[in-house]
Parts: sequence; structure tokens; C-alpha cells
Amino acid sequence: MNSPERDAVNSPERDAVNSPERGTVGGPERDAASGRRPDAPVNGSAGAPRRPRLLVLRALGLGDLLAGVPALRALRRAFPGHETVLATPAELAPLVRASGAVDTLLPASAPGRAVPAITGWHGPPPQIAVDLHGRGPESMRALAALSPGRLLAFAAEDGPRWYAEEHERDRWCRFLSWYGIPADPADLRLPPPPVACPAPGAVLLHPGAGSPARCWPVERYAAVAARLRHAGRRVVVTGGTHEYDLLARLAKLAGLPDADVHGEPPLERLAALVAGASAVVSGDTGVAHLAVAHGTPSVTLFGPVPPALWGPPPLERHRVLWHPGPPGDPHGRGPDPLLLRIRPEEVLEALSLLPEVRAA
Repeated sequence: MNSPERDAVNSPERDAVNSPERGTVGGPERDAASGRRPDAPVNGSAGAPRRPRLLVLRALGLGDLLAGVPALRALRRAFPGHETVLATPAELAPLVRASGAVDTLLPASAPGRAVPAITGWHGPPPQIAVDLHGRGPESMRALAALSPGRLLAFAAEDGPRWYAEEHERDRWCRFLSWYGIPADPADLRLPPPPVACPAPGAVLLHPGAGSPARCWPVERYAAVAARLRHAGRRVVVTGGTHEYDLLARLAKLAGLPDADVHGEPPLERLAALVAGASAVVSGDTGVAHLAVAHGTPSVTLFGPVPPALWGPPPLERHRVLWHPGPPGDPHGRGPDPLLLRIRPEEVLEALSLLPEVRAA
């Protein structure tokens, strides 16, 4: 597995190259605010030697970013002298910063899981480019267009084999290990958010998901919320873009006050809500990964995609509900039949088994 070609990935650094004309993880406007030259090093003084750059492509969503944190940290450890640039959606900046594995965010996004064009790269090519976006070849070609000195990708001639039935965290750690870069799938925890939780100790329900196939019926979420409130628990609900109607219906059915409905909160506020909750209940979506990242007890409802591919680590504080059956379409237009097999009573029982909820 460690051929001379793969070992070359960890060879001594080549000539230093310019940093990209973007800001740090804090956002592009930081350079203008600080008065620093756009091509100045991100760290150190203006006279410090410029570092070689390592470009990583993972221009996907919230859950994808969090599942990729172990791989990003492995790259940071393997190349501490490089400036690590991550091509990913700009709105994920707070969590990119929290990962501690990235120097510069290069905004990149495309609808769905499409491969975006990598624009905004300036100066010499990256010394190393790493495709953490997918199996390729489209994502590999997007990086190859920048003529990197070295390209690591599943679709590369020297890349490892892609296994469809593999957990996302394990996949990318195995990918890096193939190239001689040790990676730990369990290295996924994030530090506490920098803002206070608006509802500490509440049970957080997140009824939305990226597709209708992964959305448990709102009436069932409302039944869970009503039972929890009857037992004296505070319940808050969160939602994403275009989910206001969904949250309004849940709040009305469960009798939730307006203060406990958080529609499309800023990412740092969402992270604070998750980190400060006593438990999180959601489908297979980004909020479930956020609960894992902050160590918050969770109950995750799986339908078209089994937990073996996207589920939490096997820890007591994370419970999954899954009725085995033939995999469905994760982009389907209605709730997956396997997801519909889950009843509110199962969710309440799973919640009662979580350490923090059980002790309350």
C-alpha cells in the first residue's frame, strides 16, 4: 500500500507559493478590514516566508463537512508547514474555523451534490490538491484544472478503490491512509460554540432534511413534542431555508411558544442550540452530525439510507432508529417507507434511554 509514489506525498516541501487572494476562514472581507495585502500570508508577519499551499475540495453541505473533519485534521497533521485551503460553501465558515484544520476558506458551491468550478484561486498552482468531494472524475478534473504538483483522488490512476457500502467518515480516512497519511475516523469533536445557547437543557427537534424522503412526518414530531412538554421538558424546534411553514405547523400542533421556534438560525446560533440541548431528535441530516460533533445526546431517524453509511459513532449517547429493508431513494419526493415505520413511541423510548434525558 505504501508504494514509493504514495510515500512521495509526505516528501519535503517544495518551493513556497503564494497564498490565495482570499481572506481567512473568517471571510473574504477580513483582508480589506485588516488592511493586509490580499496575497500576504494568512499567519505571521508580512515579511514571513510564504508557505506552500494544499487545496482540498469538499464543496458539499453541513453534514458532509462534519463527516470530513477527521480527514481534514489528518491532512493538517501530515502537512503542518502548508497553508490548507478548503474549497467549500462560504456559509460553513464558523464550523470550518472550529475544526482547527483549515487556514483559508475558498468559497465554492453548486446545486445539490454537483461539482462547482473552483474560482478565485490566484498565484501559482497548489503544491498538493486533495479530492474529498466524491469519487470523481468530475471533482478530480476540477482540481486538475489548476495543475497541482500532486493530486490525491479516488479517480486518480494511483487512487484506492471506491466502496459504495462504506461509512462516509471511514471512507475518507481509508482514502488518506492509502496515500500514507494516518487518519482517525473518531477525531470529529468540535469545541463549544463561541455564543451562548438560547435554550440550555431543552430537547431540540429538527423536522426538516435535504429531501422529502428523509423527512419524518411533522405530525409525529408534534406528538413527540407534546409528550415531552407534558412531562415538563422544554422543547425547541429548528429549521433551515424554506422550512418556516413546516415549523409553524409543528409549533401549532404541539402548542409551542414562538420563542421556542428557531427558523433558519445563523450557523453559530444553531451550533449553540445543539451544543446546549439535552438531546437532539432529527432525521439523517446535518443537525444529526452537529450533535455528534458537540457530543450532544441524539436520536436519529433513518429511512432511505441505512445508519451503516451515515450514522453516528456507536456510543451510548447516540441512538439510531432504523427498520431494515431495501435501501430507498434518498432524493425521493415523499417520506421513505422505512422511515414511516418509525413511530413516536419509539422515539420517546429512545430518548428515555439517553443518559442526560434519563437523569433529568
